[in-house]
Amino acid sequence: MTILYFGDYDPDYSRNRILIKGLKKNNVEILECNDNSQNFFVKLINLYKKHKKIKTEYDLIIVGYSPISRSMVPFARLLSQKKIVWDAFYSLYDAWVFDKKLVSKYHPKAWYYWFCDLLNCVLADKILLDTNEHIDYFVKTFGVKKDKFIRVFVGSDDTVMYPRKKAENPVFTIHFHGHYIPLQGTEYIIRAAKILENENILFRMTGSRGQEYKKALNLASDLKLNNIKFLDSVSYSGLADLIVDCDLCLGIFGNTEKAQRVIPNKVYEAIATARPVISADTPAMRELFNDRENILMCESANPESLAERILELKNDGGLREKIAREAWKLFNRYCRPEIIGEKLLTDLGLKNIEF
Repeated sequence: MTILYFGDYDPDYSRNRILIKGLKKNNVEILECNDNSQNFFVKLINLYKKHKKIKTEYDLIIVGYSPISRSMVPFARLLSQKKIVWDAFYSLYDAWVFDKKLVSKYHPKAWYYWFCDLLNCVLADKILLDTNEHIDYFVKTFGVKKDKFIRVFVGSDDTVMYPRKKAENPVFTIHFHGHYIPLQGTEYIIRAAKILENENILFRMTGSRGQEYKKALNLASDLKLNNIKFLDSVSYSGLADLIVDCDLCLGIFGNTEKAQRVIPNKVYEAIATARPVISADTPAMRELFNDRENILMCESANPESLAERILELKNDGGLREKIAREAWKLFNRYCRPEIIGEKLLTDLGLKNIEF
């Protein structure tokens, strides 16, 4: 079987890399028709030319996840009558209007984002999302039938993120990485650091300078914290090294609606390396995890609750080891690329079908 991976997706982004790798591990041939030209029309022309050369060589199109574009599904539909699977991953309308709050819901841009999400839902034959909570949101917001959706966990690249021997840290080291967006709740991590400033704990915050980065820096400065370090983004392999060498990883803690619907990359990456994780107790997290079995959960947007859970894990090595061990088992059962690829093929009705 041959699948065409199509669009302006980033092939190095975790979601796309893992799905492509997972499908290949299930003996699917992947053709890539990808272009990231800054000029929109140049991008379309390049994609058209690339597709023309291979238009008879594939059985199915997957439009890869792109964080900014919603034009690729309509374009794929213009180019081909083959079945189209859209990896939506999340709603652009929800992300920009309600989570990041960069656009008012009454602004024409908000209506545009809503229409783009809706149009893609209508034109795609199947839609991939990362959680059932996200599926329910799309069904409610865009009026799409539920049987059009497939839940595909994000997973992690286990050739980069895997368990390794950890160095002994002179202080209990907590790792967080992210883009400083509202759903991550970095404010609550910093306030928890203030509560724990005398507990021989180091908070290490790694990531790009996103929407709330300056706010986070200013808060740490105002609180006069000396138990927190802000690090710039690193390579994916460098990120793996940071995760492996910490004592505890943090998930997300924001109180936005989107925060209730996602299992973030950082959590998958932590459990792939057999590190214990604390994250907010949300409906999405409950789809995969059980509190105190393979994760430790706290209340959303509550630094006191987070600080309490951190201290509990710091002082209970047995619980830390148990959570890390069981989380890694969970990863191997549901979140390895080949498992994700196999489940996607099964849900598409393509497993063991010869073309």
